[in-house]
Amino acid sequence: MAGITPDVVEAHGLSPEEYEHVLHAIGREPNLVELGIFSVMWSEHCSYKSSRVHLKKLPTTAPWVICGPGENAGVIDIGDNQAAIFKMESHNHPSYIEPYQGAATGVGGILRDVFTMGARPVANMNALRFGRPDHPKMKHLVQGVVQGIGGYGNCVGVPTVGGETNFHKAYDGNILVNAMTVGIAQQDKIFYSAATGLGNPIVYVGSKTGRDGIHGATMASADFDEHSDEKRPTVQVGDPFTEKLLIEACLELMATDAIVAIQDMGAAGLTSSSVEMASKGGAGIRLNMNAVPCREEGMTPYEMMLSESQERMLMVLQPGKEPMAEAIFRKWELDFAVIGEVTDTGHMVLEFDGEVVCDIPLGPLADEAPEYERPFISREEYADWAAVLPLGEVPDTTDVAADLVKLMGTADLASRKWIWEQYDSQVGADTLQKPGGDAAVVRVHGSKKALAISTDCTPRYVYADPYEGGMQAVAETWRNISAVGAKPLAITNCLNFANPQRPEIMAQIVHALHGMGEACRQLDYPIVSGNVSLYNESKATGGGSAILPTPAIGGVGMLDDHEGMATIAFKAEGETIVLIGGESGHLGQSLWLREIAGREEGGPPPVGLSLERLAGETVRELIARGQVTAVHDCSDGGLAVALAEMALASGIGFAVASPEDTVSEPGFWFGEDQARYVVTTNDPIALLDSVEGAGLVAIALGETEGETLTFRNASGESATDLRTLREAHEAFFRDWMER
Repeated sequence: MAGITPDVVEAHGLSPEEYEHVLHAIGREPNLVELGIFSVMWSEHCSYKSSRVHLKKLPTTAPWVICGPGENAGVIDIGDNQAAIFKMESHNHPSYIEPYQGAATGVGGILRDVFTMGARPVANMNALRFGRPDHPKMKHLVQGVVQGIGGYGNCVGVPTVGGETNFHKAYDGNILVNAMTVGIAQQDKIFYSAATGLGNPIVYVGSKTGRDGIHGATMASADFDEHSDEKRPTVQVGDPFTEKLLIEACLELMATDAIVAIQDMGAAGLTSSSVEMASKGGAGIRLNMNAVPCREEGMTPYEMMLSESQERMLMVLQPGKEPMAEAIFRKWELDFAVIGEVTDTGHMVLEFDGEVVCDIPLGPLADEAPEYERPFISREEYADWAAVLPLGEVPDTTDVAADLVKLMGTADLASRKWIWEQYDSQVGADTLQKPGGDAAVVRVHGSKKALAISTDCTPRYVYADPYEGGMQAVAETWRNISAVGAKPLAITNCLNFANPQRPEIMAQIVHALHGMGEACRQLDYPIVSGNVSLYNESKATGGGSAILPTPAIGGVGMLDDHEGMATIAFKAEGETIVLIGGESGHLGQSLWLREIAGREEGGPPPVGLSLERLAGETVRELIARGQVTAVHDCSDGGLAVALAEMALASGIGFAVASPEDTVSEPGFWFGEDQARYVVTTNDPIALLDSVEGAGLVAIALGETEGETLTFRNASGESATDLRTLREAHEAFFRDWMER
């Protein structure tokens, strides 16, 4: 075999310094198989080498946390010997190169992370970011991603119950596709990945290995350029019907005592699964590559180890359980092969055609992988670099209703009905709130309990101030979960950033994580799992275009009794509309300022975490006591958009007025202040007493009535009707997709 040249090292994504580290770790020059294994295990996608030092500072524990970061997914206690298991992951680069398969296999991969631990998946969510709608590739990318998510989730029989979709020019050359899955397991049947037991058999189950996805993890850890489309072979191809069979076969085997450890083959395929299992168990591993089921002729050990073919799992079984396990997988028409055994050498040893083709210590591949403290700039230096203009004098609005109609028709606020109608949100018959509300709500089958799930992030806030934006992303999931009456319990995250070797980008990462951690601590809302996706930028768009920093947050909470769940729709005419949390009219970084005034200025709205916690707890108490009939949090577009969404969800209009002492009408109606909720009630006096008694501001705005939306202020009134608003709201996707 030819020697390893500097060009070969560079092609594998390793720096010269990292290659020297490899030489030191194994005491000799690696062969190509060994170099390939180091390259994928030391990629950002697998090693988190630029972020690990900062991730360790995040809060990850609470009395209800059963398993935090480090396993396939996070696990929390939801009572009655049940656990919720969940995680969010990225499939950004593959989805830009091949949108359908990239998004589909993103869903497949996150499903495996969850059922690997013994959970039956009950809900899928997603967080999608696209570039400008008028970009020549964007319609194709949106269509492919949405069809891929729907195609996989619908076929595998797990409901897609919600998510978010945003557009910004920063994603023109690098879209984001983040997928989240939540599952439910019995606490005494949770499975982990640490391989133990000298001589225990290692078995491969699921689909055969092909050449698709080779170097997928390395590709996901590099910038895009004008040659990105040539990387199509690194995108995996998914088969949701096989995944469904794999779920059922794994859960059937998990009902026995056969499994010692289990790991899905995700990024870096057989390499990462075997390395992670052995290193977590403090063991070694020996694999016979001739026994690996392959679907293509002449596959080499290099290709087998680096393939990211989908729907595959690796298990360590109790000795003697192989025939029973094989019978289960054969019944489900899946491959089953004993391909190796657990050793006590601390090495990964691969044999092929009777020869040892790989023998490397596991320590340097996993726990001793490179860890960098990349340089980053301070918050003050970042503010100078970002050069966000201070908020100048804000013009008044001459017509609140007209501004609202225009806003509701923009890409960021338009109805996502075109998207979520392609997802089966009802399969399983446990979905209680489908897309369109504050949080999705899914019943815990056979009980009165329900899980509330939300994905949130406001990237324009994070860009303007990463610390405040990181806090806000966490706080918004807290608010959305509270708004349906559920207690927020824990979060997962998908941290999407550009090149960490740029100090200003590393500053986004560090300061956003600091803000996220502070929010989690003060809200008692720990991080139990997550994913880091770096190098999300494209040289192909001319000059190196970085995405907006996008630390997407997936929150999970619980309702003890789903019959007490709140929704956003007005319930009847003649009810009083109340704003909880007051107003200061913050228009910096608001959609109104960008879309109506044509300016992007100011800092994001500040997050007061003590106020956020108090407001959420108060709203949950009001819901539990039956004092409110509808609830919606205020976020993008502020109070006016929240009211409009409640009206559209119900088909009932309203008449509302700003207080007499309002300084700025656009600030009152469109300011994006945090920790605020809009509620309706039949007993306004009691509600106002309850809210003010809790130490919060409450403003009675008006009443629900008719089919007109009327806004009154000191200078007069403006109005629109539901028909006009609905047409504006639904036109964007309909017209775009018909062009």
